[in-house]
Amino acid sequence: MKSVLFIVLLACAGFLQTANAQAPVGNGQSQLNAGIGLSSWGLPVYVGLDYGAARDITVGGEVSFRSYGENWTGRKYNHTIIGISGNFNYHLNTVLKLPRQWNIYAGLNLGFYYWSSPSEYGGGGASGLGLGGQLGARYYFGQSTGINLEVGGGNAFSGGKIGLTFKL
Repeated sequence: MKSVLFIVLLACAGFLQTANAQAPVGNGQSQLNAGIGLSSWGLPVYVGLDYGAARDITVGGEVSFRSYGENWTGRKYNHTIIGISGNFNYHLNTVLKLPRQWNIYAGLNLGFYYWSSPSEYGGGGASGLGLGGQLGARYYFGQSTGINLEVGGGNAFSGGKIGLTFKL
């Protein structure tokens, strides 16, 4: 977690520099992200929206859902996890002088997750607040469509995710 915070602070220092590269999501623009994640608790699906709050900075939100089954004490139990999170990302395109079709970013997220389990499983359900960090990359095939890959940790969406991005 300290290394992610260091990367974000380092990236924010680069925000003060000027360069010719442009961020893929400009100030006031939005993009929609959707895909699947990697998790030991089922295969999550997610949908999120990022908004260009300032040059090289986006804020956004995401909703995720996953369902999985497990055998415990000789019985099969089904679980569901629903997550709602917000994120802050600094896009490194200006600092790294990346071509327009690439987007590399680092940031933090804060989310609320609700686990639903059968009452006979031992508790019936749980919820929690999770703070995490992420490092991601996008490649845009055209002006408005791209593929994204993100890795992160520290919350219920630990692992990574892959999906599509659509500029709005």
